[in-house]
Amino acid sequence: MNARREMGTALAGCAVAGALALSAGGQTWSTVTVTRGAPLPPVTEVLSGSALAPLVPASGLLLLAAAVAVPAVRGAARVAVGVLVVLAGAALAWSGLRVLTGGADPGTATPGEERTADLAAGWPVLCLLAAAVALAAGALVAVRGRRWPGMGRRYERTPGAARPTPTRARTDEERALDAWRALDRGDDPTDDEPAPRDPVGDTHRETHGDTHGDTHGDTAGGTAADPARGGPGRRL
Repeated sequence: MNARREMGTALAGCAVAGALALSAGGQTWSTVTVTRGAPLPPVTEVLSGSALAPLVPASGLLLLAAAVAVPAVRGAARVAVGVLVVLAGAALAWSGLRVLTGGADPGTATPGEERTADLAAGWPVLCLLAAAVALAAGALVAVRGRRWPGMGRRYERTPGAARPTPTRARTDEERALDAWRALDRGDDPTDDEPAPRDPVGDTHRETHGDTHGDTHGDTAGGTAADPARGGPGRRL
């Protein structure tokens, strides 16, 4: 039997034993009838498995939790879970045997009363069956559990294992918008890597260039247009 099959068998045993224990614990195990002196009528009391053996439902919950915990842990923790499963099976066996051997009526009769207990032996026997399954599953986990794989290994991501996100191809509209933005910045959109711009230099050139151009244009225009000044634009 390989490791995965062994682990599957142990998990199934824990789940089945837990389900049987919870099912048996919720049933009626004993019906106690108290006969009192006349003219008092008899009293009937129904006792469930959880009332007669409180460890039965608690052990069932523990076994179901172990079915989830076994694949989630490794090493010594898994062995510890196997030991807990064995202890739960022992508690189920003790509870079933105690009821079968005389624990069907936990009360005591008072003077003038007579108590009779009608035991439904099938449910304590089912509890013993759950105990046998739990003991076998717990022993398997404690002895062989170190060799079983854990469920988290297949989901662990190694460094560099993530695939790079594929880049989306640019559309013609996006390339046209980038070209217009480059023209607005004063860059040549045909360059692959536009040269970095100097915002201080651009401001200096725009301010002084515009001022110098305006002054030079106004002076030249005035000289050419005003013949009284005798400039180069004067006609003889």
